Amino acid sequence: MPLDPSPSQMHEMGESVLTYLVDFIRGLDDAPAEATDGALDLARRLRASPPEDGRPFAELFAQVQDAVARTFEYSGPGYLAYIPGGGLFTAALAEFIAQGVNRYAGLWGPSPAVVQLEENVTRWLCDLFDYPAGSQGILTSGGSMANFSAVVTARHAKLGPDFLDGTYYVSAQTHGSVTKAASLAGFSERNLRIVPTDDELRMDPAALTELIEADRRAGLRPFLVVASAGTTNTGVIDPMEAVADIAASGGLWLHVDGAYGGFFQLTDRGKERFAGITSADSITLDPHKGLFLPYGTGALVVREGSALRDAHFEGAAYLQDLAPEGELPNYAEYSPELSRDWRGLRVWMPLVLHGVGAFREALDEKLDLTRRLHDGLAQEPLLEIPWEPQLTVVAFRLAGGDRDANTRLLSRINDSKRVFLSSTLVADGYLIRACIVSHRTHADRIDECIEIVRKAAAEVVAG
Repeated sequence: MPLDPSPSQMHEMGESVLTYLVDFIRGLDDAPAEATDGALDLARRLRASPPEDGRPFAELFAQVQDAVARTFEYSGPGYLAYIPGGGLFTAALAEFIAQGVNRYAGLWGPSPAVVQLEENVTRWLCDLFDYPAGSQGILTSGGSMANFSAVVTARHAKLGPDFLDGTYYVSAQTHGSVTKAASLAGFSERNLRIVPTDDELRMDPAALTELIEADRRAGLRPFLVVASAGTTNTGVIDPMEAVADIAASGGLWLHVDGAYGGFFQLTDRGKERFAGITSADSITLDPHKGLFLPYGTGALVVREGSALRDAHFEGAAYLQDLAPEGELPNYAEYSPELSRDWRGLRVWMPLVLHGVGAFREALDEKLDLTRRLHDGLAQEPLLEIPWEPQLTVVAFRLAGGDRDANTRLLSRINDSKRVFLSSTLVADGYLIRACIVSHRTHADRIDECIEIVRKAAAEVVAG
């Protein structure tokens, strides 16, 4: 097949893919929430280098469909493990367009209107948190890269080039991508401080203050504190108003990791629970979580856009013919990436096509479903729920059950194939967790989940 297929070939391939995707999405309600049986054997059968001569599209497409079918069903209503994504069809359509036309959005000069559509998105993200006109957002590959850029920006703004005496502060519940980002940014464990948490697993402001003061007395330079707007483990929200006051009074950069929970700012309940978040110097968001978009879509917003640019900008003589930053930003000057895809279209198109209200309603529904799941499981005497949900994670375990018993409980739950849950450790205690984020999860699946868990708990206890 030529590198540019004929129009008829393009139609044939495209129509077969479209038919598959429509049927795939239509079948998600009945699809198993986890289908990895035989997946490794399939992977071994598919192991091969690209051939010298091409193969028929139908043959390759069949292999792709087989591979997709032997996975967790991340896009389905029963996937409640980790933090699910939705995989909106309209975002996939936008991605098809973006990849097909292959427009570059890293610099504004070659594609002003293309960059404007992406800037509409990043400006909206800044406005969502009441950031001023001088703020700036960037779209990233995910929360990990957003957290990395946030740490680099904080380091540059607060410490300068000699930064190894800087200290930063997280809790034991902070996502691992933050400490990984700090490590990649040049900080070792000597620079890390783990702030104790309260009984609800929230960062303890008094303990934070004590650690900062102790480091100052030791001649070190505290520069960054990271609060969570919804932890992955249990959905905990740190007391951001108190943490923001401490950061402001001590001259520290406040970064909020809102990769999982940040978009609940769209809802009245989320905005109330995130009180203080608008004081943050930077916020990580993941549209591929809270906006149900395909994986590979993250974001960072920074209150002072100039600080983000100063930390990332490197000039290059071969770019001298292109326009400098002006009415529109050069995203390459605000990010580690020079080469990047046009991520903005897969965010802009669904937001404009469906309207922001549709996303707000979906997120409100997830909060309602979380309360429904919590209350349903709380009525089961065989279970215990250590904490009230603050966002959309419900953590539970067998009352008095050891780790082995809870492991068996999780296995029985997931054997249903109707729901798929995960586990975590908090203070070395084993917990089962359900995280409700997918826009395709509704009350019927949550009620089914409650019954599956109750039945599985009774079977484990009965032996």
